[in-house]
Amino acid sequence: MRIVHLDGPVFAALAAGDLAAANAASPVPLPAFFAGPEWRGVWRMRHRQVEEAPASAAWVTGAVWDEERRVAVGRAGYHGPPDADGMVEIGYAVDPEHRRRGCARAALEALLRRAAEEPGVRTVRVSISPDNTASWALASQYGFARVGEQWDDEDGLEVVHEVPARPVRWPTGTDGNPVAG
Repeated sequence: MRIVHLDGPVFAALAAGDLAAANAASPVPLPAFFAGPEWRGVWRMRHRQVEEAPASAAWVTGAVWDEERRVAVGRAGYHGPPDADGMVEIGYAVDPEHRRRGCARAALEALLRRAAEEPGVRTVRVSISPDNTASWALASQYGFARVGEQWDDEDGLEVVHEVPARPVRWPTGTDGNPVAG
C-alpha cells in the first residue's frame, strides 16, 4: 500500500460531495465513501489549507492505495509540513468496507517511514479519541507515548501521543516475525 497525494481540485470536489469531479481530477479512482458526509469536513479543511499554502499539498491527506487490489481503501497524511520544532501530526482513516485487513497499519507505517526520512522531522504526533481503542492499540505498537490531551472542534476530546521520528521498528509476535495487520 502507498499514500497517493491529492490536490486542491480533488479536495474541493470531495468537500462538495462530487465524486465524479473528484475522480476526474484524482490520480487514482476514489470510491463513493470518500465523497460521503463522514469525511467532508476533512476535505474542506485540506482544500482551504492547500489554497492558502499550495506546498502543503505534498504533506496533507492522500488516498491509501492498495496496489494489489487497485483500490483506494482509506485516507492518510500529515496535518501539514513540519512545524518549527520539527513536529508533524499524522491522521489516517479506513473506509469501513476495508477495515480489519491491515490497511491502517500499512498507512501508519508509510507515514512513520516518510517522517523518519525527512530531515526536518524530529517528532511524530497522533491524536486519538479516548474511545478509539483500535487506533490506540495500533499506535501503541510503534512506541507512541501519551503527552497530553486536546480539544478538537470537529472530533472532540483527543489524547495526544508522540514518538521520535526514527526508522520504524515493525511490531513482532512471539515468534519474532512481523505482526500481520
